[in-house]
Amino acid sequence: MYPDWISLDCARPSPTHRDAALARQEQLTKPLGALGRLETVAVELAALQATETPGADRVPVVLFAGDHGVAAQGVSAYPPEVTVQMLRNFASGGAAISVLARTLGLPLEVVDAGTLAAETIPGVIADKPRNGTRDFSRETALTAAEVVFALETGRRAIARQAEHRPQLVILGEMGIGNTTSAAAIAAALLSCPPSEIVGSGTGLDGEGRARKARVIADALALHGLTGSAPVETVLPAVGGLEIIAMTGAIIAAAQARLPILIDGFIVSVAALAAIRLNPSCRPWLIFSHRSAERGHGLLLDALGARPLIDLDLRLGEASGAATALPILRLACALHNGMATFAEAAVSNRDA
Repeated sequence: MYPDWISLDCARPSPTHRDAALARQEQLTKPLGALGRLETVAVELAALQATETPGADRVPVVLFAGDHGVAAQGVSAYPPEVTVQMLRNFASGGAAISVLARTLGLPLEVVDAGTLAAETIPGVIADKPRNGTRDFSRETALTAAEVVFALETGRRAIARQAEHRPQLVILGEMGIGNTTSAAAIAAALLSCPPSEIVGSGTGLDGEGRARKARVIADALALHGLTGSAPVETVLPAVGGLEIIAMTGAIIAAAQARLPILIDGFIVSVAALAAIRLNPSCRPWLIFSHRSAERGHGLLLDALGARPLIDLDLRLGEASGAATALPILRLACALHNGMATFAEAAVSNRDA
């Protein structure tokens, strides 16, 4: 069903550079392990980037947007037209991720992977097979060909960024109804009740969350996605174009030896789908934060992921990943810039 590149193995992180980074950490002027995760993430980046001097300065943000037919079922606190309105907000610099990217000096690319926009929006790259998905509570969301197109959308986005030799990449998303699609994908892939995953999304109350969970449960039954369903069946049945584009982008980035700083719930669902399609991409994922969205903790546990921060964020847009990026930058600065015991003429601990 999917193009051959999806299953091509990703390279392994460099054991030589990991060992060298660990050896350097043992010689820096501090008790071993005193900087905790700042040490381990610097070592992880050194192995992923195959370098003695890991860095997080050249970091593009790619945001994928899509609309969802299931929004017609009242699963969001906002109307569908907000997706396209937010595209303009991203492009004009007024959205949260726009501010964060500008403050951190990160290039921001916005991709219309499947919104209802009828025309190209200035500052937005349109790369979509259709305008929005079908309502998966009534029919299959996407055809097989549309899923493949969306995967290729993600791959093309990574190819554009690779020309600028980034050190890692941040992915983000926007789309009214996309927490419903993401929760449906997660429930199907993890074989758990939607009620355990469904959260507030854009701000639903208790009654809204219950309605959302029912819509998903009924849709999973409609499409025969009870039990641990294969990802190849799940994505066309209940997937979103921006989620599938991020799935393709994650695999393509890992194949290009480009680490990915994973954002919150929806990007983590794309990561789960990517790992199911190509398990060799898993070492290339760094998880930025634990979202306040209800199902994210369950998802992180399933992925064996330990995020860097927990600030009760649930905006999406790559805002959590961007917020965590300074931690990576500081980790690299400490790893690269601290003096060793020998250089500082400081006595090391007894052997």
